[in-house]
Amino acid sequence: MNGILNPCFGAVTTSMSKSLSYMDRREEALLAMEEATELYRQLTADHPAAFNPNLAESLNNLSNCLSDLGCREDALLAIKEAVEIHRHLAAYHPAAFNPDLAMSLNNLSNRLSDLGHKEEALLAIKEAIELHRQLAADHPTTFNPDLAMSLNNLSNRLYNLGHQEEALVAVKESIQLRRQFAADYPAIFNLDLAMSLNNLSKCLSDLGFQEEALLAIEEAIGLRRQLAANRPAAFNPDLATSLNDLSNCLSHLGHQEEALLAIEEAIELRRQLASDRPAAFNSGLAMSLNNFSNHLSNLGHQEEALLAVEEAIELRRQLAADRPAAFNPDLARSLNNLSNCLSNLGHHEEALLAIEEAIELHRQLAADQPAAFNPDLARSLNNLSNCLAGLGHLEEASLAAVEAIELCQGPTTDQSTALSSK
Repeated sequence: MNGILNPCFGAVTTSMSKSLSYMDRREEALLAMEEATELYRQLTADHPAAFNPNLAESLNNLSNCLSDLGCREDALLAIKEAVEIHRHLAAYHPAAFNPDLAMSLNNLSNRLSDLGHKEEALLAIKEAIELHRQLAADHPTTFNPDLAMSLNNLSNRLYNLGHQEEALVAVKESIQLRRQFAADYPAIFNLDLAMSLNNLSKCLSDLGFQEEALLAIEEAIGLRRQLAANRPAAFNPDLATSLNDLSNCLSHLGHQEEALLAIEEAIELRRQLASDRPAAFNSGLAMSLNNFSNHLSNLGHQEEALLAVEEAIELRRQLAADRPAAFNPDLARSLNNLSNCLSNLGHHEEALLAIEEAIELHRQLAADQPAAFNPDLARSLNNLSNCLAGLGHLEEASLAAVEAIELCQGPTTDQSTALSSK
């Protein structure tokens, strides 16, 4: 190929990749972006000053394509390289390249979070927000949407680390910005508004504001149903997420039958998605199955609840085997629920084995991130106490209960949620 035409070919291939991604042809989109990235590597080798910006942009897009297909480690490598190039460019031309650096840092935060690197993900998004605030101060119309996106992701990072109060503040600011844009351009910004409303609902629910949480998630679902009606392949994953969270809200308010209907719809959507792309959607399916088990148990359907949580655990064991940092927390929660199901059915010995495995995982997690995982550890210790008491081991049961109480009273836990069910 003529070298003069190479840059044009790279731009065309990049546009093709974005179009394929929009049409949910994600494998083809990845191939096109890989081709564009390789082309810009060749061009950059000879003319780095001219083509490093193109290479960085391609790496950023490549990371998104890989993430969409569940290739999380490769996605992280790509975005790390993009950030490195953007840092170099922004050091010499901040006005030109700080927007690109901020966007790459935002995506880096997402990739790190996907792999369970929560503290690093928080640092990356905080740096992105600092840049976006500076940019939005000078050009609010241009950069407030990006600031709102980073604030939404900051809320997620804080939430994942157990900082619910701070997460709530961040997502409220994000929603304030996104409502302004969605009022004028609903076709463009309703997607983003729905995302932030979904996250607002989770924060409110965890802080005990269940009625407000329900209102937020119902608004998010209304928006996401509209989006999914026009483009189901693109927006059914988001709709399933909101239905999953709606189910939790309804359950917290005691509306167990409605909660069951919502989670069944979420599972139906996620089974379809996971059948086509298991690497990308098995984690979501496992989450909904875990919640389905909880709702069935709440309604007294213990045998069905056991089957659902066993399927969730099977999926989560596979995921945790490949990415323990990302999926051991989910596996531990499902093991906790498995123990409850077994105990409810009178299988106390099996229930004890399950909760002991959950506690082992929760101790490892809480050792590194006590604020995030001490509540889960306390919950599992509480269930361990119940299992031991059911088997007549009263002294050991008492010790487990005391440790759970001490964790609930500690400065790094939220006493109001430590023993509640997730």
